[in-house]
Amino acid sequence: MGRRTVAPKKIDRCLFGDSVGLLGVPGIHGVNVVHRHAGHGFASGKRSSEWRRESMHIADISFSTTDWSSVTAIEHKGGSGVARWRTVECGAIRLRMVECTPGYVADHWCTKGHVLLCLEGELHTRLEDGRTFVLTPGMSFQVADDAEPHRSSTPFGARLFIVD
Repeated sequence: MGRRTVAPKKIDRCLFGDSVGLLGVPGIHGVNVVHRHAGHGFASGKRSSEWRRESMHIADISFSTTDWSSVTAIEHKGGSGVARWRTVECGAIRLRMVECTPGYVADHWCTKGHVLLCLEGELHTRLEDGRTFVLTPGMSFQVADDAEPHRSSTPFGARLFIVD
């Protein structure tokens, strides 16, 4: 039987969860979110290739796997504490597994865009405008380049996966 090809649908919002909602959904801060009801989207057996966002384009990267334990960790000193980065570059995309020691505080305001997922511990992120956010395992933040300067710290240590 041949492989079925489906034209991608235009989706200009993040896909998340299983009910419909937009800004103001509890647990979602500053993200335009579309949730899918059972019987629609992923629950109906559609392939992930059918749900594409216009704004992200990943090119010139072959399928590969990463054994993060074999990637050398490089220490980056913060204002206090240390962050150990294991970094893999795939074309224009940088992937990082980062371990921050307890008491780590970044030594600068960051203006780089990231998608950051907290895997372990707790990460406190303060925006330049004074807002603060606390990430615990399973939580993420997303920010565009030059959008909102941010600075992170961790009282207890944290392990993070970052794409930028």
